[in-house]
Formats: sequence, structure tokens, C-alpha cells
Amino acid sequence: MPAMLAITPFTTMSKWLGLLHIISVVAAFGPMLVYPTLRRAGAVDALARLHMRLTLPALVALWVFGMGLAGVSKPSGADDVVYHVSETWLVLALIDWAILMVVAWILIRPAIGDRSDASTARFSAGVGITHLGLVVGLVLMIWKPGA
Repeated sequence: MPAMLAITPFTTMSKWLGLLHIISVVAAFGPMLVYPTLRRAGAVDALARLHMRLTLPALVALWVFGMGLAGVSKPSGADDVVYHVSETWLVLALIDWAILMVVAWILIRPAIGDRSDASTARFSAGVGITHLGLVVGLVLMIWKPGA
């Protein structure tokens, strides 16, 4: 059985893009694990800075490096790339990413500093949807349905 790798090492560039893609995932989703704790502690200024300066830019970088990976997935001597953006798993991953960007901007960002019940509900829903989106993205990246 061949080894299953997180990033297919076609070229040195694909290895670097893969590393940057994974770092972007950690930077985008890692802070989300402490969002509820920071909000309960009243550190809304720190939370807002974290969201705007780390999480959202990391989500953008996640897309950039992911698309770069798809673009450099051409093994040496091959005529065509291995991964096409039209493949089911990549289309679903792009939809997942777009949903996560909308949730981060529309649900989480405005609710960070607002302490009303409705805002708390939007914040909690946004963080929960983000965690679900992370799981969906991991499943798509590991099993690549439709590839």
C-alpha cells in the first residue's frame, strides 16, 4: 500500500505551498478555539484584533496557497496537472471556504464587541459553523471525494 501523504510532493514548490497551506489552516482555525473564552473574559478588543489581523488574513492565505497547490500539481514529465479546479472535492472545498469567509465576516466580526443576547447567539453560531467547516474541509482534503 502506498504511503498517504498530506501534501503530494510533486515539486519543491508544491512542498512549500503545502507547508504554507497547513500553516494557514492552523493560523485561521487555531484562534477560533479560544474565541468563546476571550469573549467571556471581556477581552473583546484583543479578540477583535485577533480576528481582523490573524484569522481573516489567514483564511485568505489558505485560499491562495490551496489554489497554488492545485496549480503546481504537475509531476515531473507529465503533460497535465493532477488536480483540476473542476474536481468535485476542490469545488466543494471552495464552497466550504466561501461559506467560512462569509461566516467570519457577517456573523462573527460584528458580534465580537456586542454583548446582546442576539449577538451572542450569532457569535456562537458563527464559531460553531466555523468548526464544522474545518471538519468538512479536512474530510475533503484527506479523502478527496470525486477525485
